[in-house]
Amino acid sequence: MKKQILFILIPFLLLSGCASNQLSLRHDVALSFDSERIAYDVVGKGKTALIFIHGWSCDGRYWQKQIPVFAKEYQVITVDLAGHGHSSIDRSEFSMLSFANDVKAIIDKENINRAILIGHSMGGGVIAEAARLMPQKVIGIVGIDTLQNVAERTPQNVIDEMVKPFEADFKSAAQNFVAPMFPKGTDQQLMNWVKEDMSSAPKEVALSAFRNYIGQYVNGEAAIVFKDINIPVVSINARLWPTAPEENKKHIKNYQLFYIEETGHFPMLEKPEEFNMLLQKALNSIESKSNKNI
Repeated sequence: MKKQILFILIPFLLLSGCASNQLSLRHDVALSFDSERIAYDVVGKGKTALIFIHGWSCDGRYWQKQIPVFAKEYQVITVDLAGHGHSSIDRSEFSMLSFANDVKAIIDKENINRAILIGHSMGGGVIAEAARLMPQKVIGIVGIDTLQNVAERTPQNVIDEMVKPFEADFKSAAQNFVAPMFPKGTDQQLMNWVKEDMSSAPKEVALSAFRNYIGQYVNGEAAIVFKDINIPVVSINARLWPTAPEENKKHIKNYQLFYIEETGHFPMLEKPEEFNMLLQKALNSIESKSNKNI
């Protein structure tokens, strides 16, 4: 009888043992400067917090392949910026600075004093603004397929033409915009998910954020923002669009570039294992430089 009870209990004991090793996920909300409710998830613990910021018309789910890997050693936070994911949508202008304040609201609420910000695409503009906003708390930033050339200037009329299709038929324009961001041979299911997801974004939010982000390359703010940023800045970029590291180094004091090969604009989803290795390399570099300055 005792043996039978033991055989019954073993699976439950094994399961409880596995459960104890699983990382605990916490959902939370922070109030931004304008009372927007910013949803975010927290996993893991560590002296350094990694704050993952999504790109245009995306959300925190785009970091799903990174959370379980990096939460083993870091406090990992994935953010839904205002107007995205589960966050509120009442803001009048969705700018890079307002998004940076969303990140600040989370850092303040979680009492974080040591953070590395990781931003994909438009998120590159957000993390630059956030680093300028919190120089004492952010020890480094990592841009993912972004910051290709911060000195590049784009005429306003070019942006106006880019926006017109989105104003006329947002869903179709967004899908046509996203499709070329993937190389041939990309998993079709992944491509379809990203296209459907991004094209389902709220139109007014998307257009406001788009104009503000690209507008930084009209007024030169994309480069100016780095004037007061002295922390390490790392790019992990695909070769879909050319990156100009020498131009970046003229404006970014401590810049480093890693290429990830044979991916499109979403390397964290397309090649997560290779991407995670490069991200760890970037984090090690930032931590090493930060420790030297202590």
